[in-house]
Parts: sequence; structure tokens; C-alpha cells
Amino acid sequence: LVNQLPEANLILLRHLFGVLHHIEQNSGVNQMNAFNLALCIAPNMLWLPSPTGPEEESRSTKKVALLVQFLIENSGEIFGGDIVSLF
Repeated sequence: LVNQLPEANLILLRHLFGVLHHIEQNSGVNQMNAFNLALCIAPNMLWLPSPTGPEEESRSTKKVALLVQFLIENSGEIFGGDIVSLF
């Protein structure tokens, strides 16, 4: 799916997840592991197109957080092994 994105979107995601991966690599110092980062950033990345009840929004946020956590933890494989060299 990543390879089907427009180039500008792919570049943006590579940089975003490069930063998140770099932060996660220093979680021993900053306490921001992939799970914590995902909880912070997921609600700002994807959301439901129309207002729903709090239960549905909570379920949706949890699903997005799991996706973001997966992308952070596997960013090298998903976006290319050179993602760390962006910095």
C-alpha cells in the first residue's frame, strides 16, 4: 500500500516515521516507546469522517494507535532501511 501512495505523501510519511522511530530508539531516556508515541500522535493522524458516539471514537482511536505503533516499530522495513539516515 505504501508504494501506491503519491510521492509527496510517501516522502512525508518517511520523514514523520523516521522522526518517530528516532525518538523511539531513545525510549530508555525519554520514556517514549512506540506505544506511547502512537497514543500521542494517532488521534491527529486519522479520524472518522463523521461524528460518532464516544464508544466508536474510542475504538477507532485504539485501532489507529495500533497501526501507528506497528508503523513506528517496523518503519525500516516499511519505508526502507535508510530511514535512519534521514537524520
